[in-house]
Amino acid sequence: QVQLVESGGGLVQAGGSLRLSCAASGRIFRINAMGWYRQAPGKQRELVAAVAGGDRTNYADSVKGRFTISRDNAKNTVYLQMNGLKPEDTAVYYCNAEILNYYRDTVRPWGQGTQVTVSS
Repeated sequence: QVQLVESGGGLVQAGGSLRLSCAASGRIFRINAMGWYRQAPGKQRELVAAVAGGDRTNYADSVKGRFTISRDNAKNTVYLQMNGLKPEDTAVYYCNAEILNYYRDTVRPWGQGTQVTVSS
């Protein structure tokens, strides 16, 4: 079964930086895309950034210029470099991926979530 494990969250002051990592494992045939979502208390989960084949990327307007998503295909890992963090970035961050397993089924697993807290 395909699984995503993420790490790198923590508590930082406003203006600080964090780097999140998410590694996919299991019977993976191909990873079509990987991305990061976040969910703050009382709010819907929202897309933060995603990367697909050819290193095509998309970002939420609120993080453009501050966050950078990257992918290491050899390690089946996606990263989110977060710079210039703001208190409004505080949320649980979840990794997500669209993956073809060995049966050529499309699966979209979620990571367990990692807390990012930014103090003012």
